[in-house]
Formats: sequence, structure tokens, C-alpha cells
Amino acid sequence: MATGALAISALATGAVAIGAVAIGVLAIRRVRILEARIDLLHIRELTVDRLTVLEK
Repeated sequence: MATGALAISALATGAVAIGAVAIGVLAIRRVRILEARIDLLHIRELTVDRLTVLEK
């Protein structure tokens, strides 16, 4: 019976670890998406700056 309890405990620990990894992966993806958006905004700003200089 103790072996069964240990097995269940190990499974629960594994499930928690897998969940933590999944949450970490999602968080990294969100950060990358935000970084990409920031990069796009920066590119737009540079483009507007160049156009402004050309108009002068």
C-alpha cells in the first residue's frame, strides 16, 4: 500500500512539474510576442522619422 501511495505522489509531482514547464513556455511566448510588437513600433517610428527628414 505504501508503494501505491509513493507512485501516486510521484505522479502528482510529475504533473505539477509538467504544468510548471507549460506555464513557463507560455510566458516565454508572450514575452517574445511583446518584444516583436515593440520592435514593430520602433520600426514604424524610424520610418516616420525618415519620412519627416525627407520632407524637410
